[in-house]
Amino acid sequence: MYSLLLIFEKAFSCETAHIDFPTLKKPGVRYRTPSRIDKAGHYCFPPTTPAMSGADMADSSSRPSALARYEDWPCYVGRRHVAESADAQQLADTLGVPAVISELPYTVHSENEHDGVITTHLSWQLGFGPKTSAWLVRPAGVTGPLPGLLALHCHGGIKAYGAQRLVSFPRSLENRDDVTSSAVASGSASHALPPLDVRAKLYGGRALATWLAQQGFAVLTHDAFMWGSRSFGLEPLPWRAANAVSGQQALWREAGVEPSAAEQYNAAAAAHEETVAKAATLMGTTVAGTVAHDDLAALGILASLPGVDADRLGCLGFSGGGGRALVLAALSPLIRSYVVTCMMTTFASLLPAYLDAHSWLLHTPGLAKLGDWPDLAARSRAKVLVQYGLADQLFPEQGMRDAHNRLLERLPARYTGSFWQEPHVFTPAMQEEAAAFLTAVLQAGQATSAPAPDPARTAS
Repeated sequence: MYSLLLIFEKAFSCETAHIDFPTLKKPGVRYRTPSRIDKAGHYCFPPTTPAMSGADMADSSSRPSALARYEDWPCYVGRRHVAESADAQQLADTLGVPAVISELPYTVHSENEHDGVITTHLSWQLGFGPKTSAWLVRPAGVTGPLPGLLALHCHGGIKAYGAQRLVSFPRSLENRDDVTSSAVASGSASHALPPLDVRAKLYGGRALATWLAQQGFAVLTHDAFMWGSRSFGLEPLPWRAANAVSGQQALWREAGVEPSAAEQYNAAAAAHEETVAKAATLMGTTVAGTVAHDDLAALGILASLPGVDADRLGCLGFSGGGGRALVLAALSPLIRSYVVTCMMTTFASLLPAYLDAHSWLLHTPGLAKLGDWPDLAARSRAKVLVQYGLADQLFPEQGMRDAHNRLLERLPARYTGSFWQEPHVFTPAMQEEAAAFLTAVLQAGQATSAPAPDPARTAS
């Protein structure tokens, strides 16, 4: 996970700054068209709409909501998840996991066959907040029952999009910036397409869920709490977030960069995550616990889908998604095998220099009372593969090695660890190792047609 806190060394004045526009152009960066050229020959840009100033806030008659789209969260969170074992219940209580609605109905919105897979867009309504968008990707022309995987998207500092980063869409849509921009701007992030550079940077250019379906799995991937369709409304900006965003806007103006709707939302959401964590604390829950609630609900959907073998379920994730996989496996006995990529260390190793490298998904109040981060794996009976990047800039190597040794000691028969000379990425080679591990446990590729989601289970 990348740091979410935007720290600005100084604020730039848009009135006095002049930019030599030709020297700033770089491939792949959007620039604002200069509105005029001053007498000195400098290009001048129209100012970006600023966030509220301190004076604006003082003059405002009311504070904007910090929980827009989640006004019903406080009323619901008092209902708590009931786990199936004492260890899982202790973890659920520590995280403050809200109750998960059983047998959730879902709606089927669309279905497309391409690249040897069938991609189905689903949604469901949880007990609070906006609807969850998800994608089921399964092999075309293959009958079930298939082993099922929950592919958990990373944090990445990108909240405008969630699960879409793991799914390949028909080529007619993949490169349409107008679809993405209009969807994010209208608040319909569940229908937006993530920039392909996210995949190129973090996943080796591969749409992980689609590729796993091509390997013989039925793969469900969903937007988690705070991401995509489950994002908070940040218009108007809550005051604390507005102060942080004003600094980013100044930097964009200084560089002459025209941020996309998604980039503007991500900047605001990064600052807002701390406010969400505060709200969760006041309500007796946590960010990680609320995300786990969403993941448990998605796992229940996956287990109920026609053509999916509920006895052969697994999950995997990279970075924040890997942390989600670790927690989900500890909470649910449905998970038989899982993979954690670039998300394993010891708590002690994060002090003092690595604290700001991670979000509230990892920094959960009270979690250390249950043991260290790798100790969560001991709460699950599932087999686990942990992949470490020795050049990972978010974790010290010694912390990773200490976690590895602890896992070897506590889970000698269920744990496999592999070390890669890689930074904080999930390369195709690492993905292939992960798929082989999951296949060995769940026996993918042996089934012969995965039927479409059961219309009788839909809410449409």
